[in-house]
Amino acid sequence: MSAQRETGGRLSSLLGWLWRDYLRRHKGRLAAGAALMAVEGAMLGVLARLVEPMFDRIFVGGNAGALTWVAGAVFGVFLVRAICSLGQRVLLTRVREVAAADLRSDLMGHLMVLDVGWHQRNPPGYLVERVQGDVTAINAVWTSIITGFGRDLVSVIALTAVALSVDWRWTLVALLGIPILVVPSLLAQAYVRRRARAAREVAGRMSVRLDEVFHGVAPIKLNALEAYQAARFRRLMDERVSVEVKTARGQAAIPALMDIMSGLGAFAVLLYGGSQILAGGKSLGEFLAFFTAMSLMFEPLRRLGNLSGQWQAAAASMERLRAILDERPGLATPAVTTPAPAGAPEIVLDDVTAAYGDLTVLHGATFTARAGETTALVGPSGAGKSTVFGLLTRLVDPVSGEVTIGGVPTRQMALPDLRGLFSVVTQDALLFDESVRDNILLGRTDVSPARLEEVLQAAHVADFLPQLAGGLDAPAGPRGSALSGGQRQRVAIARALLRDTPILLLDEATSALDSRSEAVVQEALDRLAAGRTTLVIAHRLSTVRRAHSIVVMERGRVVQQGSHDELIARGGAYAELHRAQAAPT
Repeated sequence: MSAQRETGGRLSSLLGWLWRDYLRRHKGRLAAGAALMAVEGAMLGVLARLVEPMFDRIFVGGNAGALTWVAGAVFGVFLVRAICSLGQRVLLTRVREVAAADLRSDLMGHLMVLDVGWHQRNPPGYLVERVQGDVTAINAVWTSIITGFGRDLVSVIALTAVALSVDWRWTLVALLGIPILVVPSLLAQAYVRRRARAAREVAGRMSVRLDEVFHGVAPIKLNALEAYQAARFRRLMDERVSVEVKTARGQAAIPALMDIMSGLGAFAVLLYGGSQILAGGKSLGEFLAFFTAMSLMFEPLRRLGNLSGQWQAAAASMERLRAILDERPGLATPAVTTPAPAGAPEIVLDDVTAAYGDLTVLHGATFTARAGETTALVGPSGAGKSTVFGLLTRLVDPVSGEVTIGGVPTRQMALPDLRGLFSVVTQDALLFDESVRDNILLGRTDVSPARLEEVLQAAHVADFLPQLAGGLDAPAGPRGSALSGGQRQRVAIARALLRDTPILLLDEATSALDSRSEAVVQEALDRLAAGRTTLVIAHRLSTVRRAHSIVVMERGRVVQQGSHDELIARGGAYAELHRAQAAPT
């Protein structure tokens, strides 16, 4: 019993959240739709009540005068139902779609403010299923709930009233099976809830697998993994089929129990009421009115019973979404913030230790990137270079030590102000499936044609635009797949030029390019870096020889800092890296 109360409380809380955040603003339309559904549902009771005069006055009594008004009343019932049905469907469809759009928008906006670490623990496919599949499941069920209570429940009440008006004893006999089915129904609901939760989990894993396969088509082909990946997906599909069948079995059990109850009731009424008619205690019209009411009650009862199973399935989705929406970013903006520095600032890491979970990746790292100069970070993979970029932009926070920009600790700045200091160009430039123009502007509407043309020329984007059908308005393709690597890099540089921020972060920006593309992109990067505090991650030392300062990192520690010539003369880690790369292969 306590488990049932706990479940009921949880369901009430979920419904309260849905109403408070997404449905209350549509209460006018919902009230109008509910009123129309109530009228639609009540018409079934009117129709059942018309059966008695139809038989007793017309067919048995031979009253021809009653034929017109009874026929007109029957037509009127169906006309009213048609009008009410049309009206409520239009109203509820608008509310349903707007509420789903609001929920998806809120969910998407919330997901984008959660920390990178959270996203690393929750793969994209899982999140796609939450935004799409779970919202769809919830959307379908709350409309069913309103329809069930607005129309089907009113229909059951109206038809029960008709049955009671004919004979209350017959009504009690007809409802004889209800108490017997309470416990099996509760067990079926609990079963559906468990199965539905498992079904949503499998659906999330399927989305993850699809996301991995579609983003890794080239490696899959190169490694001849088509059959392997297809078999993995087939196993997931078999698991989903099994779970969905079990869920459907539980959902179908509830209306099936309603069918058994209705069958028991009809059996008892025929035996009990039929004997009264044969004895002359009731008229044929009364019995047909009663039996029509009970028969018409059959479908609304089944829908209401099925609604219970649907609700249990949707509750699993609602719990998942609430859990995500209740997540809070770990990297919060302080209550009192310090303004971001103006101009190209100095960047200092002072005895910084950083970790991802239990894995420490920086151990007391200390270095200075002087204002307006280029500082290169070099060292083997895993040395902690990319973590430095994450610390500067507060994708992660240090465990100890302090990161300052222009003398201001990063934790004291508002996140939008802090990240507004940076432009980032990486080895794998992220482009969206939009036009080249949209990928450069990124929603900005304040860029003049002259300024845009200046950026296109400086980033050498103008060089390849004539090759594209549509020029600047040509589609970049999914993840920029319609452009070459060098073209994608130049688009990313154009973005950075347009942002015009005081700090530039370059992460292996030319490492994947051929020598010709690298020369063009490097020229654009040199223009971009002018007058900015620039940090460069590079494995090839030839690309950072001209840096004002080079920071050498090993195993999360800064082991050297100086210019190229100073470090070569000093010997040590940098000199060894330089010799290794200079050695003939």
